[in-house]
Amino acid sequence: MARGRLRIYLGAAPGVGKTYAMLSEAHRRIERGTDCVVAFVEHHDRPRTEVMLHGLEELPRRELEYRGAVFTEMDVDAVLARRPQVALVDELPHTNIPGSRNAKRWQDVEELLAAGVDVVSTVNIQHLESLGDVVESITGVRQQETVPDEVVRRADQIELVDMSPQALRRRMAHGNIYQPDKVDAALSNYFRPGNLTALRELALLWVADRVDEYLNEYRSEHRVSKIWGSRERIVVGLTGGPEGRTLIRRAARLAEKGAGGEVLAVYIARSDGLNSASPKELAVQRTLVEDLGGTYHHVVGDDVPAALLDFARGVNATQIVLGVSRRRSWQYVLGPGVGATVARDSGPDLDVHLITHDEAGKGRLPLGRSARLGRSRLIWGWLTGVLGPVLLTWLLTSVAPEVGLANDMLLYLALTVAAALLGGLLPALTSALAGSLLLNWFFTPPVHTLTIADPKNIVAIAIFVGVAVSVASVVDLAARRTQQAIRLRAESEILSFLAGSVLRGETSLEALLERVRETFGMESVALLERADDVTPWTCAGSVGPRPCQSPERADVDVPVGDHMTLALSGRVLPASDRRVLAAFAAQAAVVLDRQRLQQEADRAKELAEGNRIRTALLAAVSHDLRTPLAGIKASVSSLRSDDVEWSEQDRAELLEAIEAGADRLDHLVGNLLDMSRLQTGTVTPIVREADLDEVVPMALGGVPEDSVELDIPETLPMVHVDKGLLERVVANVVENAVKYSPADTPVLVKASSMADRVEVRVVDRGPGVPDEVKERIFEPFQRYGDSPRGAGVGLGLAVARGFAEAMGGTLAAEDTPGGGLTMVLSLPTAPGRGPGRPDLSVAVTS
Repeated sequence: MARGRLRIYLGAAPGVGKTYAMLSEAHRRIERGTDCVVAFVEHHDRPRTEVMLHGLEELPRRELEYRGAVFTEMDVDAVLARRPQVALVDELPHTNIPGSRNAKRWQDVEELLAAGVDVVSTVNIQHLESLGDVVESITGVRQQETVPDEVVRRADQIELVDMSPQALRRRMAHGNIYQPDKVDAALSNYFRPGNLTALRELALLWVADRVDEYLNEYRSEHRVSKIWGSRERIVVGLTGGPEGRTLIRRAARLAEKGAGGEVLAVYIARSDGLNSASPKELAVQRTLVEDLGGTYHHVVGDDVPAALLDFARGVNATQIVLGVSRRRSWQYVLGPGVGATVARDSGPDLDVHLITHDEAGKGRLPLGRSARLGRSRLIWGWLTGVLGPVLLTWLLTSVAPEVGLANDMLLYLALTVAAALLGGLLPALTSALAGSLLLNWFFTPPVHTLTIADPKNIVAIAIFVGVAVSVASVVDLAARRTQQAIRLRAESEILSFLAGSVLRGETSLEALLERVRETFGMESVALLERADDVTPWTCAGSVGPRPCQSPERADVDVPVGDHMTLALSGRVLPASDRRVLAAFAAQAAVVLDRQRLQQEADRAKELAEGNRIRTALLAAVSHDLRTPLAGIKASVSSLRSDDVEWSEQDRAELLEAIEAGADRLDHLVGNLLDMSRLQTGTVTPIVREADLDEVVPMALGGVPEDSVELDIPETLPMVHVDKGLLERVVANVVENAVKYSPADTPVLVKASSMADRVEVRVVDRGPGVPDEVKERIFEPFQRYGDSPRGAGVGLGLAVARGFAEAMGGTLAAEDTPGGGLTMVLSLPTAPGRGPGRPDLSVAVTS
């Protein structure tokens, strides 16, 4: 089934006549025999609009009740059942009443289009989602109902319904839009002339961009290469030199003279990456053109004039702005230059402006073909090309004068090849020129003159020059290709490293920046970011001394998106390195995003854990804390009752119950507070030297006297702990052991030393715990097995482990041989302290 077509009437403001235009089209279509129905149209009590509904079939609406009132919405099922050719749907951004089929009316329209129904709809410019902030800054009103721009852009046809602000205000004053009692308020607020003019400009510009997209699609589909000057588009050719700023500003002034002018700055880079452009200067010029409302483009092409013209014709440009050549006069012997070539080949439909600047005629650096060979090779190449022919001539005239002209030519040719291998093309050409002159002067009869008597020698020397130049060119080309292959291999290795880091999921930003610094030999590397175009830059990560705090201070900076850049200091890198550097920059942005996502995930995990603990706390408080409170309240109420005469024994029992309940409450609340301190990280132990045989007995006050057996040797080394925290750890572990151990079997608490640790073992003979549950019992609010609800909130072991780890110790669970559970508390010994008393082991039963 073919998808339906969408036609939208776009208005600059409410009341311009969108709905009226849509209904007028419906009447025209019906007259042509089209099956057209009104799915949903609001006339807002406007008489002219209401009249236009006469004669049109209106489908029933769906009624929905919301907050005691009845509302009507478009009935999508009714439209699909009726299945017309065209459906009229007003107010595309409208939010449907809760309970509707879809949340937004544009989603209803998408269903109709998917079913093959053509739709005609309306929308105002202020309801486009991307323009919400702009409209709010103009009118002071934030639009709550919006439609995604992409929904409107996908429309097959968009028609602008326009009206001047003065005409719209007159319609308002005549009562054609709002009721008379609302006219004055509307004219003095939303419908002020300034607001309407700004909204009208927004609508015109938005539609102009959409028309431009249609035009580009049409030119592409019909392969139209000829320029259509529908609007001024000015292409600025950049070379990376400082004159680029002058050209950009001049192009911006030219664009301002024409309505809707557009500036496109383009830099043509050679495919081999060999050029003399300054990456830093190009970055500055890119920022400048974007600040002036233009766009920056990077194009690869070996033939710069042809690439520039292809780009201009591809974007349907009308003008090209170039700078006057920086060549000196004698350099025009090598060719006409880019500006002259572009002007010659531009044709009648493309104007070319040559702009003078301060750098004109000052010359420029060569393209750097030999720079890749290194300074030493370049020097040796020139020495071979200049001094080599002279030295060879002296050897041939003084040492071997009878070698013969043919052999002399071969020797000079070998020297030219050597110059090409060492220094590139220019030293080789110099060697060929010098060699031909020296051959003529010293070895071609008549000697010591430039005259050549034998025509054969003329041909020989001409062949020598041709062969020398050809061989030098081939050797230089091979050298350049070799260097290019080496560079590409290095780039591939670096990119392979980046790809591997992505696959391995490496998330260290500092390691990646350090790799950038090592790879390119920079002093420092920093990843800078900012929230918007006006806020200052902040450093997200850096390596090396004195990292840059802004892109302007960097020797090289590579933008990553609109508000992030990779800034390097140390030296200016060639443009050929920017491709790999851009890959590093993109990966750095990905790593930064991954780190932040991981941090957010960790925070979310902490919040989820906090929520889980709070939920468990509420469950515990609802029962475990209320039980002793209920007992205390019942005992107090009994004591205060005047209806019963209590004996002294009864009073003692009630008071004992109150005391037991209060102790139990104190213990539970203490554990809750301790757990809260552990969760918030506010536990700060005061670590000192302590003897276990002094601390452990003090922790047994909360258990029955006959339930614990102590085995703490006095010869144990002192431990490095917080006495208060250690007492709480031992008390919680022992209370837990006593709770699960049989009544007739005491819990054994014994201690021993191992190397630099002291272990305290709490051994019970209870039911034990399976291996898979041993770690879970240390989690908050966990109680193993069928322990009664009154046995605590399940925080004792969690608090004990938290306090033990805060002191640098550990708490783990092991099986007791023969059945039961053993808690092993490992504590660090005091530094430099050994046993302090004789080896007299004691067994104390309490």
